[in-house]
Amino acid sequence: GRKAQKIKKAGGAEPDEFESQVAQELLNLEMTSTDLKASLRDLYITAAKEVDCGAGRKAIIIYVPFKLQKPFQKIQARLIRELEKKFSGRHVIIVAQRNILGKSYARSQKTVGLRPRSRTLTAVQDAILEDIVYPTEITGKRTRCKVDGRRILKVYLDGRDQANVEGRTDTYAAVYGKLTNKQVAFHFSS
Repeated sequence: GRKAQKIKKAGGAEPDEFESQVAQELLNLEMTSTDLKASLRDLYITAAKEVDCGAGRKAIIIYVPFKLQKPFQKIQARLIRELEKKFSGRHVIIVAQRNILGKSYARSQKTVGLRPRSRTLTAVQDAILEDIVYPTEITGKRTRCKVDGRRILKVYLDGRDQANVEGRTDTYAAVYGKLTNKQVAFHFSS
């Protein structure tokens, strides 16, 4: 039915129960929200996951096709607001589905030339970080080594968004950690 058109998983896999619930909410918004109706009509997601952010908090990561990221971003603020109401205050994060091409990429027979920079692990992790904090701008990054040798990425966000975003940075850090296994700490630039 229509709900199935709101989620298309890789390789035609069946959505799980949670993903179906998210797809249903998107469909409901498409039916009922005058604001979002036209924009949502051609949009669909590829996956949805609930992640544990510690301290009893959960967040929802929604994956969207890379080619639909721009149209999603146009409505992202409103869409997230609506979905967070529906999912009782859990933070919702929208991330584009990206493929990481491993180092062996250039050695396969089919491909000629180097793997594009946009598909390397670092580039994908940078892009994920930008997705997570969107529409807030990242104004700077520093890598710090902690005493135990682990590295932590300090990310500076545009201070003008501090009031709106401050309550979400713990979620951002938890989600980034889940997706990349990297530790990140957010600060606001003045």
